[in-house]
Amino acid sequence: MCGGEGTRLRPLTFERPKPCIPIVNRPSIQHLVSHLSNMGFREVVMTLGYMGNDIEAALGDGSLFGVDITYVHEKTKLGTAGSVRNARKYLDDQDFLVVGGDHVTDLNVLEFYRFHKSEKAITSIGLISIDDPGEYGIAEIDVNYEIKRFKEKPSPGEIFSNLASTGMYVCKPDIFDHIPPGKKFDFARDLFPHLMDEGKILKGWLARGNWTDVGSPHSLRQAERWKLQDITITDIIGDLSMHGARVQGPVQLGDAITLGKNTRVIGPVAIGSGTTIGNNVLIGPYTSIGERCIIRNNAKIFSSSLYNRAVIGANTTISGSIIDNDTQIGEGCCIENDTVIGPRVVLRSNVVVHSKTRVWPEVVVPEGAIVKEHILNEKFDVRCEGS
Repeated sequence: MCGGEGTRLRPLTFERPKPCIPIVNRPSIQHLVSHLSNMGFREVVMTLGYMGNDIEAALGDGSLFGVDITYVHEKTKLGTAGSVRNARKYLDDQDFLVVGGDHVTDLNVLEFYRFHKSEKAITSIGLISIDDPGEYGIAEIDVNYEIKRFKEKPSPGEIFSNLASTGMYVCKPDIFDHIPPGKKFDFARDLFPHLMDEGKILKGWLARGNWTDVGSPHSLRQAERWKLQDITITDIIGDLSMHGARVQGPVQLGDAITLGKNTRVIGPVAIGSGTTIGNNVLIGPYTSIGERCIIRNNAKIFSSSLYNRAVIGANTTISGSIIDNDTQIGEGCCIENDTVIGPRVVLRSNVVVHSKTRVWPEVVVPEGAIVKEHILNEKFDVRCEGS
C-alpha cells in the first residue's frame, strides 16, 4: 500500500512519495521489496496514490529484486482496506500478505504467513511490543492468540496493551465480503471493529525483530540506523582519494570519493559517489551521505542523513538531523538533534537551528540567526500532520 502523501514527514515529501525517501542512499521501498523477496514472496501487487509514478520508476517491473510487480493506481482515496479491495482481481483468490509501503523491517513475514495459514481466522494482525503505543492500533490477545479487543490510536486511559499493530496483515479472500466497493474504508478504523462485531475470529502474530512505519523523522532515522548496521565490511566501489585520512569500518564508499587530510570516518557510514570531504572532518557512526556532497574543512557530522548535493560549510556541526537535496549550510553553523532541513535551503554562516525544528524548501536563513521553530514557505503546503 503506497497511497499516502506523507504529510508528517514534510518537508521531505513535497517532491517524493514517502516510500522513495532515501535510506542509506536507496529509496526505502527498495529495501522493503528486497526483504519480501528474500522471504520468498515473488508476486507483489502495489497500490499507488500520491506520486505513484516515482515509485514505479524506483522499482520497475521488480525483476532486479526477484519479484513480479503489478501496479494499481487509485483515482480516488479509498483508505487502506478500500485500496486493497480495488486490487482484488490481482490476488488470485488466495490468502495474501498486506504491508505498508513505508515499512522498514526485518520481521520474518514468511513465518507470519505460515502462522495465519495454520489458524482459523479471517485475518491475522502482526503485533509488536513498543514503548509508546498511543499512535498505533493496539490489541489484547488471549493464550490462543485470538484478539479480544482492538483500539485504534487510544487515548490515555484506553491503552490496555503495548502490543501495537504493525499494519501488516494476512487475510483470507473472504475479507472482501466485508469491504464495501468504491468507498473509503480502513483496516484498523473500520474493518476490524466490524469483523469483531460480526463475531469473526482475528488472530495476533507476535513479531520479533525491527519494525517501523517511518511515520516521523525520528522513526526514519531509526530505520536508517538499522540499515547501516547491516553494513558489516568496508566496501569501496570505484576510486577513492585519501590524503592522510583514516577510515574505521564498516564503511560503504561509492565511486570518486575524496577524503582530506586528517579526516576521520567511523562506521557504520555510507558515502555516495562523487562526494568530497575536506580536511580535519569527523564523520561519526550511523551517518549516511548522498552523492556529490561537499563537506568543508573542520566540519563534524554525527548520526545524520545528508541527501544528494548537500554543501556543508567549514566548522559546522550537524547532529542527528536530515538534510535534503541541494541544501547549502554556511560556515560555523550548529544543526541540533532531530532537525529536518528541506531541499534547496540556504543557511548563511553562524546559524543555530534548535532541535526538532523543520525548515521548508527554498528558505534562506540570514547570517547569525537562531531558529527556534519551524520556518515555512507559503509556496508549499504548510501542513505537517496527518498521514
